[in-house]
Amino acid sequence: MSQNPTPHISYFNADACDLNDFKTLIAQTTSKDAVSNACDVQSNIPIYDMAALRPLLNDPTKRKQILGEWAQVLMSGAGVLVMRATYSDTTVIDDATAIYDDIIAAEKQESGGKSDHFAASGANDRIWNSLQKLCEHTPEIFLRYFANTSIAAICEAWLGPNYQMTAQVNLVHPGGAAQLAHRDYHLGFQTADVSANYPAHVHDLSPALTLQGAVAHCDMPIESGPTKLLPFSQAYRAGYVAWRRDDFRALFEEEHVQLPLSKGDAMFFNPAIFHGAGANSSTNIHRMANLLQVSSAFGRAMETIDRSKMCKLLYPHAMTAKQNNSLSAGELSGAIASSAEGYSFPTNLDRDPPKGGLAPETQQALFTRALDEDMSEKEFGQILDQMIENQRS
Repeated sequence: MSQNPTPHISYFNADACDLNDFKTLIAQTTSKDAVSNACDVQSNIPIYDMAALRPLLNDPTKRKQILGEWAQVLMSGAGVLVMRATYSDTTVIDDATAIYDDIIAAEKQESGGKSDHFAASGANDRIWNSLQKLCEHTPEIFLRYFANTSIAAICEAWLGPNYQMTAQVNLVHPGGAAQLAHRDYHLGFQTADVSANYPAHVHDLSPALTLQGAVAHCDMPIESGPTKLLPFSQAYRAGYVAWRRDDFRALFEEEHVQLPLSKGDAMFFNPAIFHGAGANSSTNIHRMANLLQVSSAFGRAMETIDRSKMCKLLYPHAMTAKQNNSLSAGELSGAIASSAEGYSFPTNLDRDPPKGGLAPETQQALFTRALDEDMSEKEFGQILDQMIENQRS
């Protein structure tokens, strides 16, 4: 006799969510055998030593095996991983931190010190669109910061190529309160009623469109409040309508885990994992993280980025780095991927027809081609301007 199939669910309802099912899901454990490239597993979260793995990413076969493991962790494993020593040299972290401090001071003076919508006034400082602001402030530092093959690899592992980088700096001062459990962009940023109006299969799709990450700009012991996480919770299909329920949030507070980070480490997680910033109970640690929100080429990023402007600012520095071999091809590729648009659409196909295939040339492809051809800065800018004009409606 055949077993009854699992009933099809067309839409999720918060009232129908079963806390016991959720408890069973998060009771799983991470097997070391399932994360063979990890150097350790702590609180079910795999830890990767990028000093050891970074060279392996240059081998196509080993690279695919590592990226495949990361994708499996994010999808059906713990839903989160830590990359130790994502930055082997943290000098560029310090350089970027100094710039972010300057930007925070300038923006606070301009705004009168008002808070953002994630924390009370005085508890934290935030830089929206820290990606473009860093590039505009000091393009050379931006180039070095995002010329990071480890970050490029994890983004590719979850989203594939041509991803869209965005970033926001969060600086949490001593005494900063913890966040409540939540899920992130896309559906996590919608109200419960709006989320419930999306069919169930769209709830399955939403996490695959975004990767969440955080680069530690200082050492983050537990008392400084690193991110609270509930491993395996990303796999709860109805989580976008369940996370606001009091009983689910209470369980999160009972079962969540936190891991300390060192400056230059990075944590990446599935946006559907139940998580929230921890309380900064320290007396002297100002916890700064650059929050990377990376979008699929097939989705809409959360922030509007002037990628054309960034390309023009970066190009002369990228050319210099190529000519003096200060950055490898892989590092340059990572920086280009974090700045230039990597997808051909939407566009105006009357004026921007495909070339050598079914899609027009992208900003990323143009940037790479310009470096290969030793194109002048003026010519690169002219072609980029024409590309933007051709894409207009």
